[in-house]
Amino acid sequence: MEQDTRTLPDETRGNENETADALNKGQGGVSDYAVEMYDISKSFGPLKALDHVDLAVRKGTIHALLGENGAGKSTLMKILYGLYSKDAGEIRIMGEPCDIKNPKQAITHGIGMVHQHFMLVENMTIAENIVLGSEVTKSLGRLDRERMNRTIREFGEQYGLEVDPRQVIMDVSVATQQRVEILKALYRGADILILDEPTAVLTPQEIDNLIVTMHRLVEGGKTVIIITHKLKEIMASSEYCTIIRRGKVVDTVRVQDVTEKDLASMMVGREVMLTTEKDKASPGEVIMEINDLTVKDNRGIEKVKNLSLHIRRGEILAIAGVDGNGQTELIEAITGLRKSEQGEIIVNGQHIENGLPLDSHKSGIRTIHEDRHKRGLVLDFQVGENLILESYKEKRFQGRCGLLSWKKINDYANRQIDKYDIRPAGSALQRAKELSGGNQQKVIVARTVEQEPDLLLACQPTRGLDVGAIEYVRQALVQQRDQGRAVLLISYELDEVFDIADRINVVYNGQIVADLDPQTTDEQAVGLLMAGGSQ
Repeated sequence: MEQDTRTLPDETRGNENETADALNKGQGGVSDYAVEMYDISKSFGPLKALDHVDLAVRKGTIHALLGENGAGKSTLMKILYGLYSKDAGEIRIMGEPCDIKNPKQAITHGIGMVHQHFMLVENMTIAENIVLGSEVTKSLGRLDRERMNRTIREFGEQYGLEVDPRQVIMDVSVATQQRVEILKALYRGADILILDEPTAVLTPQEIDNLIVTMHRLVEGGKTVIIITHKLKEIMASSEYCTIIRRGKVVDTVRVQDVTEKDLASMMVGREVMLTTEKDKASPGEVIMEINDLTVKDNRGIEKVKNLSLHIRRGEILAIAGVDGNGQTELIEAITGLRKSEQGEIIVNGQHIENGLPLDSHKSGIRTIHEDRHKRGLVLDFQVGENLILESYKEKRFQGRCGLLSWKKINDYANRQIDKYDIRPAGSALQRAKELSGGNQQKVIVARTVEQEPDLLLACQPTRGLDVGAIEYVRQALVQQRDQGRAVLLISYELDEVFDIADRINVVYNGQIVADLDPQTTDEQAVGLLMAGGSQ
């Protein structure tokens, strides 16, 4: 079997004899590699998701997988974890050949995976989620809660992943849920930990903490494979990086030997602008004004407290804050998904507070929701259907007798697929649930932007996107601004906030605590305000 020597993360990469030695390890000696995947291929119908991919991950390292949306990164790791079966190829774990057919077998081989969308039971406690299937019991098979909670608390302290085992999942932050997922994998004996887009919903401080946790795990003898699009985090966390493009390995590099720009170019296949070029904003009249708004969450707790803000045509206003400070409730109040306790929301001169979603829609508001599965897509619908969800009544999609014309819909959908680089190409008839997370997000962005709203609410618009797609989406938002529309950006990525925002409102504990010009402040100052500090 012929091997591509570039895939081996070795200082002697390129030496064919040493490559052959690496391939033969595990047969006559102890392998230096925790994971070896050779000549892996996988197809979904006519789509070739993986094309003879090789990956070798050294023991006790953090190894990043980098690639565009739909490049095959998650598919490769799902094969390693037994969620998908490979069409061809060989897998070795700690040098031993193995055929992993399901996650149970992966766990017995010491492999754990933390998915991008967490697999937790929300109405159960942290401890119950961690031990689920491996419960701590006492006489008569009864759950020994005291010993279970003590064990989980000690286990968390051992790995620097401290949690309160008695807390219920629905009451804890996203960062804590992620800790629970990692602890759940470690509790089942994982020596190889796969993290799929682990920082997608974390704040900058939480990302720093996660990187510290990954290094601590490696120091304790674990091996970490991280799937990510975030170049800065690869530079801060990983020793090696394998770049995959359209189902093929481009290269495996030592991270210390490359720059962010090098990685971006290898991933996309062209030079990528890591910052967005834009002219100075020319704001017009106020398009939305919010005065003294108070909104409660599902538990009756005030999450938005006497909040006031305004946004003008021709500007991007970013709301920066730690997740859980009222951003979700604010957007739901604006879009008619949640009632407010007091205050007013005025859009284009019309009061829409406590109205219906249709009232928000009629006022000229369109939304990129932060939860693409819950609010952004009908996952069982085709891509073409999802692209016209808010415009299907328009005459351009109608045929005879006012019925929908599927030819017109699919022709339109394929034009948007080409324009927004939604992969695979020609996927108008594909179910939305069959796309990668990043390509699902592109469908939502395409649908929203194409409606030319007066006010665009962009909530985590680049979450889960690769650097090439991020470049495109940010440019699209700036283009909306330049066309005289208002863009309200909700983002937990300070890089993104400073890249495209014309004004920054910092939210803390449900209130706007600062209105800042990004040209006269910095990330440290904004981060301090987000944490409840003062300027």
